[in-house]
Amino acid sequence: MANVMKPTAEILERISIQSRNNREEVFTRLYRYMLRPDIYYQAYKNLYANAGAGTNGIDDDTADGFGAEKVARIIEQLRKGSYTPKPVRRTYIPKKNGRLRPLGIPTFTDKLVQEVLRMILEAVYEPIFLPTSHGFRPKRSCHTALSAMSKSYRGTRWFVEGDIKAFFDNIDHQILVALISKKVKDARIVQLVNKMLKAGYMEDWQYHGTFSGTPQGGIISPLLANIYLHELDVFMQDMSKHFAKPREQEFTPAYRSALSKVNAIKWRLKNAKDSVEAKLLIKELHAARAIMVKIPCKSQTDKKIVYTRYADDFLIGVNGSKEECVKIKAAIKNFLSEKLRLELSEEKTLITHTAQHARFLGYDVSVRRTGKLKKDKTGRVMRTLNSSVELNIPFADKIERFVLDKQIAAVKQGVLKPICRRKLIRLSDLEILSVYNSELRGICNYYGLASNYTRLSYFAYLMEYSCLKTLASKHQTTTSKIRKRFKDGRGGWCIVYTTRKGEQRTYFAKYQDCKSVAYAADRIPELSLRYWHTSNSLESRLKAKRCEYCGTADSMRYEIHHVNKLRNLQGKAMWERLMIARRRKTLVLCEECHHKLHHGRL
Repeated sequence: MANVMKPTAEILERISIQSRNNREEVFTRLYRYMLRPDIYYQAYKNLYANAGAGTNGIDDDTADGFGAEKVARIIEQLRKGSYTPKPVRRTYIPKKNGRLRPLGIPTFTDKLVQEVLRMILEAVYEPIFLPTSHGFRPKRSCHTALSAMSKSYRGTRWFVEGDIKAFFDNIDHQILVALISKKVKDARIVQLVNKMLKAGYMEDWQYHGTFSGTPQGGIISPLLANIYLHELDVFMQDMSKHFAKPREQEFTPAYRSALSKVNAIKWRLKNAKDSVEAKLLIKELHAARAIMVKIPCKSQTDKKIVYTRYADDFLIGVNGSKEECVKIKAAIKNFLSEKLRLELSEEKTLITHTAQHARFLGYDVSVRRTGKLKKDKTGRVMRTLNSSVELNIPFADKIERFVLDKQIAAVKQGVLKPICRRKLIRLSDLEILSVYNSELRGICNYYGLASNYTRLSYFAYLMEYSCLKTLASKHQTTTSKIRKRFKDGRGGWCIVYTTRKGEQRTYFAKYQDCKSVAYAADRIPELSLRYWHTSNSLESRLKAKRCEYCGTADSMRYEIHHVNKLRNLQGKAMWERLMIARRRKTLVLCEECHHKLHHGRL
């Protein structure tokens, strides 16, 4: 009986387990998995749904036209060693400070190869990355970083805000390749990574070589960045171990004295002879407790460092003196400079007392100092909020800036007032409402961890009335008449539309319903993780060798036709109606039908 080749994903899962069980494991023969067709179908499945799948690099190579022949051609080039990544197309996107961020867009073939390489290297490295790293990792996100901080940063006294200057542009290729070579002893894998790093970029039809950095926009760039900064994570872990020091004493002398007095009164109350004496002692006990809860409790003689990193931004919490924070910052600066050839941004790397806020991942982070009393889970009255981490929304910098930039509101007499968004007037009523709902849900979901979340009620008001004003301007009427036109009969308003399932209603989103962050990380169901190596629908459809338009099974070649968005299809041509009916962005076509489609003859 012939041997059946194991699915590549099953092998990668085994590699991941090996790497997790033995952190010092070295992997030698990984390149052979680049030569397996099944992994390319999974890579395509990972990529084709992205908005950028139809974006051109320096040529017309996109997700459209994928098929078995394309996979075979890539594998043959990799086998012979003739595969050479093409330069990325450089474009620029605006940053919040008014500057431009360079973005590199690879060709789709290069994206496909990068995705396959990413899957292989992720199986090796993901198990050894430390829990303090949250950026560009499966099942991790900004919210997991912030949630971890709210627990581990409790009681810290100083923040060190970290930022690496132009990190993605300054990654040293030689150091990165050396770091990969320590874990992956496969010359062809290392050579392929090196080729991708040295591919260069095209700007204004001029070729530019790359001598450092990884292109932002590359599929494999985030993983390479994490491999590079894993060294910083390890350095901070070692520093934390050496810096840590337990408390010399649990409570301050003043608190111990006050606590002794309270306990003495409690003992006397327990042994009171009559109700008169008991009432006096209760009064005395309340007065003693009122004094005690105003006295600092913990001795603060311990020392610790807690650290969280997301991409190239990191925040350090320190129990110690400001002088020690200055030394920690200097040590990090020296490590980055000497070991990784990176520069710490002096203007963005700040030392802040935790009573003030530090900005991290779009939140204002601080540690509460409050004497407010509250019952804990056991019913005891305590200062439960004292020393806890507080995450707040920076309204002026984030929310106000958002509504002004998007022209949702304007400042009138010093107050934000909702206005019509004229750019949306040409959209349908349902599309206008959907735009506002997606923006509102995006902002409110992201800030679902904030202590001052209820302040978003005014933001929701601005969004709703801007939406009503936009609809009113579209229909050349007033907001009150728009409300009357779209009223639902239950005191609210919605837009009614018809689908194959019948009449549907879309309401304006409620900001209170957007608070949940249960799925803040990009979570993948366990079953799909376990069985993704089975033939996916794209692979099965291609292997069926039947054109989904004309039905022929006699063609020598079958390819996938890909569109970026189904809503862009007008439904005039039969192939468009097929894709709309199937609700798929892909259609398997024979070579003849695909050729006719692109020449407008299908």
